[in-house]
Amino acid sequence: MSEVQKPVYGGQAVVEGVMFGGKHHTVTAVRRKDSTIVYYHLPRESKPVVNRLKKIPFLRGIVSLIQSSATGSKHLNFSTEQYEEEEGEKQVEMKKETKDPSKLSLWLGVAVIGVISFLFGKLLFTLIPVFLAKLTEPIFSGHTAQVLVESLFKLILLLVYIYVVSLTPLIKRVFQYHGAEHKVINCFESGKELSVANVQASSRLHYRCGSSFILFTVIVGMFVYLLVPTDPLWVRVVNRILLIPVVLGIAFEVLQLTNKVRDTPILRYLGYPGLWLQLLTTKAPTDDQVEVALASFQELLRMEKETEKGLESDVIV
Repeated sequence: MSEVQKPVYGGQAVVEGVMFGGKHHTVTAVRRKDSTIVYYHLPRESKPVVNRLKKIPFLRGIVSLIQSSATGSKHLNFSTEQYEEEEGEKQVEMKKETKDPSKLSLWLGVAVIGVISFLFGKLLFTLIPVFLAKLTEPIFSGHTAQVLVESLFKLILLLVYIYVVSLTPLIKRVFQYHGAEHKVINCFESGKELSVANVQASSRLHYRCGSSFILFTVIVGMFVYLLVPTDPLWVRVVNRILLIPVVLGIAFEVLQLTNKVRDTPILRYLGYPGLWLQLLTTKAPTDDQVEVALASFQELLRMEKETEKGLESDVIV
């Protein structure tokens, strides 16, 4: 008899907290400076067109990235606001999305900025290695050599950027919360009780992590770029820009594949490069940070359960 498949949950580290997302809701828990934990809840909107697009291979990755960037920006903005507020202010137990026009406009603005920031960052990350590789053409000439050098520069740029930002105290704590997020998901997926001890005993690495996805864009991009010309330079630049959606779409499918085969001998190693990168993007969390991650996840589970019960009641009626 096959086991009942558990729901798939995702997450994101924010400033002094963790966001988790399920089928119907996304929830962030943040520990404020006075040690209290506050929550932010954002219901998922069901859009038939978007849902259909998310079922189409390669295209679904791009749609998911845009959605996660928009949603993640709202949660990150909330966590930053909570972290920066003065300790003497009134505490909020649960902050929900409102229909106030000015508030709604603000959040929409944050979502748009989040998507634009992601696309702009991806554009720079794609083009800077192009120009650096072009400078080495007298030494590394030829199509294949140029693509390999360009990919190497892209990898170096990625690793240096992650290492440099990880040196700042704030980002280091975000990386710790990132580790806490993975530990909670791994603990849940293993079927263990959700306690601080069990979560701490779980791995801080996970196959579905966005860090793995970023690395896969570098690897996938290298193979895709081998299929298109590198000269002249303007053609190379145009190709790289136009191929961004293609690389993102394929990389997303690779990420999903490595997650599906993570328990299969030999094939599990396909996801190892992404796990190695997570050694930089995640840090060992403290018990206090795990408590925040657990609070967020348990609140999400509660809300998901209530919504499912409501949907079942509607069906029965």
